[in-house]
Amino acid sequence: MTNLLRLKERLEIAVELGESYYREFKSGYEGPPTDKKPRNFKDICYNVAKELVAFANADGGELFIGIEDNNEVTGLPHNDEKLSAILEASTNNVLKDTPLPIKRKNIIDYNGKKVIYFSVDKGAKFIHQTSKGECFKREDRDSVPTSADTIRFVRDEISSRQYDKQFEELATVTDLDLKLVKYVGEECTKIKNMSPEKFLQYVELAEFDGDRLRLRKAALLLFAKNLNKWHPRSRVRILRVHGTEEKSAPDYNVTEVADISGNIFNLAKDSWDALRPALSETRYSKDGLFKTQVIYPEPACREALINAITHRDYSLEGRGIEIRIFTDRLEVLSPGKLLSKLTIEDLKELKGAHETRNTYLARVLREFGYIRELGEGIRRMFELMKRNELVDPDISSPNKSFIVTLYYKFIYTREEKLWLDHFSNFNLNREQKTVVKLGINGRLVSPKEIFDNVGIIDTDKYRKLVESLDVLGILKREVSSAQAQRLAKKQKVSKKSIGRYKMVLPDLVNDELKNTQGKDESDYAKVFVGGVDWKATEDDLYRELLRFGEISEIVIPKNSFTGKSRGFALVEFEHELSAKQAINSDEPVYINGRKLYFQKFKH
Repeated sequence: MTNLLRLKERLEIAVELGESYYREFKSGYEGPPTDKKPRNFKDICYNVAKELVAFANADGGELFIGIEDNNEVTGLPHNDEKLSAILEASTNNVLKDTPLPIKRKNIIDYNGKKVIYFSVDKGAKFIHQTSKGECFKREDRDSVPTSADTIRFVRDEISSRQYDKQFEELATVTDLDLKLVKYVGEECTKIKNMSPEKFLQYVELAEFDGDRLRLRKAALLLFAKNLNKWHPRSRVRILRVHGTEEKSAPDYNVTEVADISGNIFNLAKDSWDALRPALSETRYSKDGLFKTQVIYPEPACREALINAITHRDYSLEGRGIEIRIFTDRLEVLSPGKLLSKLTIEDLKELKGAHETRNTYLARVLREFGYIRELGEGIRRMFELMKRNELVDPDISSPNKSFIVTLYYKFIYTREEKLWLDHFSNFNLNREQKTVVKLGINGRLVSPKEIFDNVGIIDTDKYRKLVESLDVLGILKREVSSAQAQRLAKKQKVSKKSIGRYKMVLPDLVNDELKNTQGKDESDYAKVFVGGVDWKATEDDLYRELLRFGEISEIVIPKNSFTGKSRGFALVEFEHELSAKQAINSDEPVYINGRKLYFQKFKH
């Protein structure tokens, strides 16, 4: 079968992508660079047990022995007897009472070098331990010691955890939207012209049994042309409740906004397109005009929607996701009770606690870029609501469901309320108020503060917001673009962090203050940079990427548990052309021996 993903190709894809939450490399050598020697094979056997136990206690993954941290394939210099012992470490070095759900273990001959490959599934029956009785779990790109109690789950969760990995024996590849599979495959692997069949095997959504390609339910949930044939409730229903409580007949006060169904990629797009217009409303203002105001921060609502689609219990086939828009709040209900490892308190404390019942779905959505790091969705919702001066979301899990509620309630200090009262005649919307509040008592406001506090992603939206306040005459630019650049270099911060705008009290607004220089000339463009070594710093990236153009900001997200890099960075160039040059450049960029790869930042 020409579309069978072979082990050599799997290795090449892994080397291209580098280490991740689902992928680990281990060397067959030890010692200084100039005097490398074969590692003790017993140490390697222990590494095999430790890493595979950690993967099985998390969401599964793959382990390559014979590849360096910098993605170089150096192989294993050991004899056949020791190679066999390393291969069997997945059994012999693991506690016999907690056997691993190994999917594959092979010795790969790659250009004359021996590499041992393991693939392990997520455990469902046991909390796995090494033969020494040690328990590990995968956290981002590390395998960390973990108490068995922290990863124990109750038996009634097994069916929901197993649902997306089950095979649908009646389904064939022709039941999938192959154009969508191909597009997602190329985005995830960065390999052009990868066949849909090979990609499905690479992300474990399909297996070749020697006769045909067997599809998991996850493949259908993600890519089916007609998902209703395989799952009756992969849908999002959006309802508007006229009031603060839902009533029954004869006072029924609910109207349907939309009812969307389909595979997950189409469901996410179409349901967001339907929900987004419902997040704003048109009100009659004091100046006799109808004005549209955004009620909830869009990024927070999108996080709630994507979180529900990703983590709902698909084994509950009789119910879909329901979104209710009340006059004072928005509720997103997804089928499936909160998993036993998690508590409402953990989520509200914003520790980044995470657990997904849909291992295969989450992996594809994460590598595609649809979701951020696991556990970030809830935390980001809280941050966005806080930035917009709204009360914290409410989280609950009643009756085999999980509900996130976003309230339309503002929080201002007494001083902030008095400051904003000065601008009451302008009928400012929430986003404008957020910017005005930042400039309380004449403090200068930076572009970064506007982006972060309003929750803006799109540069055009930022520019329109600044211009709207400029037109009203209540925003004045105190620092020019050139001055901001000089100050940024002097203070060793990003230009975007320099305070530039001042709010003008209404009684001081006049023709002189209504200048035409309130616009920001920058056309900021953000780029996702993968393959970042965990030791790399913002300065390292700045020096290497300055070749493409002026850089506004660099962020390397860190693991809150280890403090290490998550393996990627977000780089914001001052101009969109610079971002395009980085993405399209044929010249490779290396930091600490690791090749970086660039792609357009997906919101």
